Amino acid sequence: HILSTPYHPQTNGQTERWNSTFVTQIAKYCNTDLNNWDTFLPSIVYAYNNGIHSSTGLSPYQLAFGRRQRHPFNPHATTFVFSKPHDYWTQVIQYRTAALKQAKQHIIHQQELSKTRFDKNRSHPNFVLGDLVWTKVFVGRHKLKARYTSPARIVRILSPLSFIVEDEHLQQFQVHSNDIRRVYSRESFQT
Repeated sequence: HILSTPYHPQTNGQTERWNSTFVTQIAKYCNTDLNNWDTFLPSIVYAYNNGIHSSTGLSPYQLAFGRRQRHPFNPHATTFVFSKPHDYWTQVIQYRTAALKQAKQHIIHQQELSKTRFDKNRSHPNFVLGDLVWTKVFVGRHKLKARYTSPARIVRILSPLSFIVEDEHLQQFQVHSNDIRRVYSRESFQT
């Protein structure tokens, strides 16, 4: 079971990206009452599984089954001739191994490009144990009310971007660095 930081969907990016793709496609075909989305789901899943993904250079079907999917509108050969009975299985394994290797190389390359683009303008927060921080309010916040709660203290560092904080009522909760702001004392502004 994978845990993600609450109110921070970026933590679970793969699932969020997948949901975004499907919701966009379903929205294109739904009627105005939005009650017939399920009739289009099989076609949308079929299209997704057969589409070439830029991150891998292959379709999900090719990665899972080691070959391109047969389409109902494309004729295919009905007979195969192999010199040995196990040749087909050997070819499938070889193709799948090569496809997975190619996909891995594409993914690593795409990740490096994404990281470079992201890091170009990224400031890296530097929080330490014991820092006082403001935490973002997510639930029940009116647009004119405060965006952050009273100060909380960082009591545990889970990763460079994820922390456990403790509020004034001694309640602990997990936060992402994007959802906290450092508390500065008046002395830090005096020169």
